[in-house]
Amino acid sequence: MSDDGASEAAKAVVRRNTEEVQNKGDFDVFDELFADDFVDHTPQQNTSPDKPGVRILYSVLRAAFADFHAVIHWQTAEGSLVTTYKTYHGTHRGEFLGVAPTGRKVQFESVDAMRVVDGKITEHWGVGNLLSLMWQLGNPPGSDQPER
Repeated sequence: MSDDGASEAAKAVVRRNTEEVQNKGDFDVFDELFADDFVDHTPQQNTSPDKPGVRILYSVLRAAFADFHAVIHWQTAEGSLVTTYKTYHGTHRGEFLGVAPTGRKVQFESVDAMRVVDGKITEHWGVGNLLSLMWQLGNPPGSDQPER
C-alpha cells in the first residue's frame, strides 16, 4: 500500500473510533480497533495509560454526558500517525470529575494524535480543553478554594 493509501486507511480507523465507539458507545468495535498493547501517552485523571484505561474514560464520558458525540472538523495523517481536531458535545446528566449533574449542554475541543499499525490503534497523545468544560459546568479551577 502506498504511503497515501496507508495514511487514508489509518484515518479511517481513527474516524471509525470517533463515530462508532465514542459517538455510539459500541465497545465491540472498541475491542476490534484498539491493540492489546495500546499505550496512552496522555491518560486522563483516574485512568490507566492502556486499553482498559481508555475504555474507562469513554465509559465515564458517555455516562456523564447524555447524547455525547464528537464532530470531526479535520484530520491529517503522516504515515501511521493521524491527527484529529474535533469538538465533543453532550448534556451533563451524570457526575464528571466530582461535579454533580447540571443538565447543561456543553462542548469542548480536542486534538488527538493516534498511531495506527495493522488496522489497530497502538498509541495516543491528546489535549482536550477541559478548562472550558469545567467553566461550562460552573466549576472553574480554584472555585472550591477560599479567596485570599
